[in-house]
Amino acid sequence: MDLPYRRCVGAVLFNPDGRVLVARRADLPNAEGAPGGWQLPQGGIDAGENPAVAIFRELAEEIGTAKAEILAEHPDWLNYDLPPELLGKALGGRFRGQTQRWFALRFLGTEAEIRLDLDPHPEFDAWRWARLDELPALAVGFKRAIYETLARDFARFAGP
Repeated sequence: MDLPYRRCVGAVLFNPDGRVLVARRADLPNAEGAPGGWQLPQGGIDAGENPAVAIFRELAEEIGTAKAEILAEHPDWLNYDLPPELLGKALGGRFRGQTQRWFALRFLGTEAEIRLDLDPHPEFDAWRWARLDELPALAVGFKRAIYETLARDFARFAGP
C-alpha cells in the first residue's frame, strides 16, 4: 500500500471517578448503540508539533477545554488501517490509516466547561463518561485493537 499513515494524538481523559470521556460522532446520526458511534477525542499532529502539545490543542478544539494534566503517554505509536471500502475516501483519501500517540489525562475542569459546540464544524454531538473497560465495545471494528490496548495499558488510572 502506497498511502502513508496520518500522525495523530488521542486522549483517554479520566474524570475524578476514573471514568473516561467518550463522545458521539456528529456524522453518525442515531449512533447511540452502534459500534464506532462513540469514540475518544483524537486528531492530527501539525507539522513540527510535539504530540504532548498537540493533545491539549485537540482537546480544546474537540471538547472545548484543555483543562487536564498528562498522567501517562503510551510508549508506542498505535496504528490502524482503514478497511478497503474507506480507502481513498476517509481521512481525505490521502492516508491508509493513522499512527497514533495516546495519552492518559486527568480532567481538571468542570463538566460545564465541556463544550462540543465551540468549533464551527463540531466533530461530536454528545458526550458521556464511560468505564475504561467499555471502550473496545464502543469502537468501530478497525479501531478495536487500539481501544483494547488502551483499556489494558491505562487500567491503573481507571475507577471501579
